[in-house]
Amino acid sequence: MESKKCFCDTGLLFENCCGLYLTDNQKAPSALTLMRSRYSAYATHNADYLMETTYISERKYYSKSEILRWAVSNKWQKLEILSFSENTVEFKAYFLDSDNKPQTHYEFSTFKFENNEWYYVDGKFE
Repeated sequence: MESKKCFCDTGLLFENCCGLYLTDNQKAPSALTLMRSRYSAYATHNADYLMETTYISERKYYSKSEILRWAVSNKWQKLEILSFSENTVEFKAYFLDSDNKPQTHYEFSTFKFENNEWYYVDGKFE
């Protein structure tokens, strides 16, 4: 398998970055790492990972098929981290929509650490 740079823009190889969480089943050690791996999950169309890393009480608000539809219909270009703290991450995700038009998704996300795992709780969007 050809090694390639990670989708989350750390500059690391995928297998040494988000691949550890998406394919090797390791747990993300921080909210920032989880958020980066979730971006890579969109880029690799891994809806299972996105559902599994969403906080359990919030999963009812999401549909795996809708997540997959959105992930597949866009071409993920770049992730920009604007700020982060222990349990929040502010970012912009750049992508091309189904019409090949550039789009930017802004989000201020909240995460929760429970049972030795980080989970995505929710996000505020612009």
